[in-house]
Amino acid sequence: MLWSLFKYLVFFALAAALAYGGVVLLETSGGVQITVAGTEYTLSALQSVIALSVLLVALWIVLKLCSLLVATLKFINGDETALSRFFDKGRERKGYKALADGLMALASGEGQQAMAKAARAEKYLQNPQLTDLITAQAAEMTGNTKKAAEAYKRLLSDQATRFVGVRGIMKQKMSEGDAETARALAEKALALRPKHEEVQDTLLTLQAQAQDWAGARKTLSTKLKTGTLTRDVFKRRDAVLALSSSKALLNEEATPEQQEQAIESNRLSPDLVPAAALAARAYIAKGKKRPAARILKKTWETQPHPDLAHVFAEIEPDESAEARIKRFDQLTRLKPNHDETRLVMTELHIVAEDFPGARRALGDLAERAPDARSVTLMAAIERGEGADDSVVRGWLAKALSVPRGPQWVCENCNHIHAEWAPVCENCASFDTLSWKTPEMPEITSLTGAHMLPLVVGALEDKSTEVAMSEDEPIETITIEDSVESASEKEDAPVEEVSATK
Repeated sequence: MLWSLFKYLVFFALAAALAYGGVVLLETSGGVQITVAGTEYTLSALQSVIALSVLLVALWIVLKLCSLLVATLKFINGDETALSRFFDKGRERKGYKALADGLMALASGEGQQAMAKAARAEKYLQNPQLTDLITAQAAEMTGNTKKAAEAYKRLLSDQATRFVGVRGIMKQKMSEGDAETARALAEKALALRPKHEEVQDTLLTLQAQAQDWAGARKTLSTKLKTGTLTRDVFKRRDAVLALSSSKALLNEEATPEQQEQAIESNRLSPDLVPAAALAARAYIAKGKKRPAARILKKTWETQPHPDLAHVFAEIEPDESAEARIKRFDQLTRLKPNHDETRLVMTELHIVAEDFPGARRALGDLAERAPDARSVTLMAAIERGEGADDSVVRGWLAKALSVPRGPQWVCENCNHIHAEWAPVCENCASFDTLSWKTPEMPEITSLTGAHMLPLVVGALEDKSTEVAMSEDEPIETITIEDSVESASEKEDAPVEEVSATK
């Protein structure tokens, strides 16, 4: 309303100015004298202004006629579009104006207006390469996926815009949950533009989700060759992919090729704990104990982890508890003051029924940084040393409220995983899991549960002793029952815990 009023005011102001100028010119004395072929013409001031305006219009018409003459001569000489270009200049000007307005509307988030401007630009320009992309993005903005898909499909017909069309349809399929089709389109888009970083990352994520490890490693190599990935990160992620490929295949019937793949993943990234554990198991399966121990020691020196200790125990499954303590000294002395080292040595001493040694190994960990593992071990030590049931119950009750301890946590969404995985099960991001204590603990680590050999007699029967032979392997003694009881804390505050073979 205000804009219309403003335009009316401007119009009346211009009309008034012209009228006033005409009156002034009429009242002005004198004029312009022009002599042509001996004839003298005298023009008043107003007539002079009118004559000058007519001259300018005539000059403009002459220039247009000259341009038409030039276009006609070009057409006669073989330029078939010369005349059409001459007559379409006005249409092009209107078309590009509509195109610019459409881009501005799209940037402003006005989807409907952007589609209208794109349609107007298409009417004048007759060039879908310029307008289909605006139409597709504006249709997506307004939720009209069908119209967007039609626009993207039209872009496929031209080699210059094919990549844009493939990428647009790929994103639509991803939003619809059709990961298989999206992966095929991402592969096609990468073939069209191998250096496009976004398509590289999208394809890598889709391949990892589909467990296409060979294809993912190929895409990762492409990222390295095109310079979108540093070599250090490449080695780490290539190790993750090699590990993921071998982890699903490595078992008792694993082929030598599958075992070699597990070893390769450790070679690519020696500090990757799951890769080290799997590579060590591959060597153990081959009967090569020394290489397995060497891998575990090297990774332990970087990051002590329960998985490494468990695999280190598998090297000699039939050794006595005392022999195991002695052999584990090779591993634990690499990081003697680390919390994981203290926990592992505490477990070993409990298995050997050396409860004073277990207390010395644990130190003040249960008070300084209490978690379910250290507190439960403290309960086992108290039971082994003959403490009152109330003391043991106190430690077990505390185990229900303290954090669960370090777990595999996604750096992207903070989702907690029971086991390591190459792709986060919550946000589907690739290679984002790290071993750390979550800010909001939710679940108990299965790795920790498997590593804790809690040796505690029944709380209601003081005469019950720990049943364990020195010849039994450490892996047969677990606290799975105690972990299950801890998860049922609402039904029973303190559960009866036992550790038997």
